[in-house]
Amino acid sequence: MNTLLHNDWQAVLAPKLATEEFKALTTFLQSEREKFNVFPPKEEVFNAFNLTDFGHTRVVILGQDPYHELHQAQGLSFSVAPGVKIPPSLRNIYQELATDLNIPPVTHGNLTAWGQQGVLLLNSVLTVREGQANSHRQHGWEAVTDAAIQALADKPEPVVFILWGKPAQMKQKLIDESRNLVITSPHPSPLSAYRGFFGSKPFSQTNAYLIAHGQQPINWHLPA
Repeated sequence: MNTLLHNDWQAVLAPKLATEEFKALTTFLQSEREKFNVFPPKEEVFNAFNLTDFGHTRVVILGQDPYHELHQAQGLSFSVAPGVKIPPSLRNIYQELATDLNIPPVTHGNLTAWGQQGVLLLNSVLTVREGQANSHRQHGWEAVTDAAIQALADKPEPVVFILWGKPAQMKQKLIDESRNLVITSPHPSPLSAYRGFFGSKPFSQTNAYLIAHGQQPINWHLPA
């Protein structure tokens, strides 16, 4: 499955992809795909890494696991393909973006333009069984994504990590906060967005930090 990685992430993650744990994960996924619908499709599992290579990653938006309904997951956290109804969490992200930077919401949920600018749209777990959130948790993906987070946190130039919700915030211990910025808030889901996600201003905080460290800000406007 590591042949699906097409850029400098292959070298970064090679030690984890060569482990017995990853071989076991691959076997588990083959079994799951034989019995159930598994999202995203196999060729899109590493989309986040392939879209945003290691060398250009400046921001990480960390999700939990992929959307688990048909046609939603595309291998990028919180993003859905054009033509797919915008999920509630992403609607709330757009609402906060409008409040924070006065950027009006678009009518689609495709966040690819962020990924192209160095925003790694990463989930902690990269696959899921249809209709069953967290169904692939603790089967080996965490070792891979933890390694990615640690490698980014050790880069010479600082990275912004946006951790929404408790599962994402559990990764905070992997990040050297003396060298990177960690932004935390409740998850943007309708269940928790009003507990502190709204008003948290993650987008302006990110850009202020990037500018202060001599980097280009992210253009958070999405193409219509």
